[in-house]
Amino acid sequence: MTAATLTRDALIPRNPDGLGRGLGLALLVHSLLLVALAFSVNWRSSNPAGVEAELWAAVPQIAAPRAVEPEPTPQPQPKKVEPPPPPPKVEPVQKVPDAQIAIEKAKREEEKRKEEAKREEQQRQKDEALRKQAELDKKKKEAAEQQKRAVAEAAAAEKRREDQLKRLAGIAGATGEPNSTGTAARTAGPSASYAGRIKARILPNITFPDSVSGNPQATVEVRAGPDGTIIGRKLLRSSGVPSWDEAVLRAIDKTEVLPRDTDGRVPSSFEISFRPHE
Repeated sequence: MTAATLTRDALIPRNPDGLGRGLGLALLVHSLLLVALAFSVNWRSSNPAGVEAELWAAVPQIAAPRAVEPEPTPQPQPKKVEPPPPPPKVEPVQKVPDAQIAIEKAKREEEKRKEEAKREEQQRQKDEALRKQAELDKKKKEAAEQQKRAVAEAAAAEKRREDQLKRLAGIAGATGEPNSTGTAARTAGPSASYAGRIKARILPNITFPDSVSGNPQATVEVRAGPDGTIIGRKLLRSSGVPSWDEAVLRAIDKTEVLPRDTDGRVPSSFEISFRPHE
């Protein structure tokens, strides 16, 4: 492409398509110019000062110079306010989740309840041990007192029996055989049929609802006064059934008075046996 060709192309009118873009640029330039003039020109309106002159002579005089407007006082610039320094950075406190706090609180309360329950259980065991010891001491004391009473009662009964024998021996003379070696006033052995009469008196008073295997035998020693009053009884040989032994002893106590023997007397002491099936 030659220089002549370039010159000719520059002189050729542009296509109508560039008209809109040129118009936009022209409007933009004019707008900027108007804005610059608006901010650079000091728009101030004032009435023009009138000039008066008096002519005293035919000679014209030169007017005084026009008054100079004072320059505008510069407005004080506002002080630049320094921004306050930023507050010191505070590290955020790590917040424990509420659920974890609740779990730890529940755990402490559970441990506290366990400790209280443990102390209460220990105190209860201590009180229970003291109560059992007190009951044991009481039972031992009662057993000792009961044993002492039983010994005292047995001794008193034996003394009464001896006193009665001595009294009877003093009232009547001895009736034993010449070769008898006993010390009693008379022979106290019961007749052969006396045991049957004693059983006939005692058996109706036996109350024994239990059933036992076999036919066990309980042997009891009975002591009676001259009038047949029972003053003592003792289990010599147990039947092996405690309930039957107790039933026999209760029946003897309930009988109270024994029948007299064929000679009109009541032996002071004798043995008698009882079986459930008689």
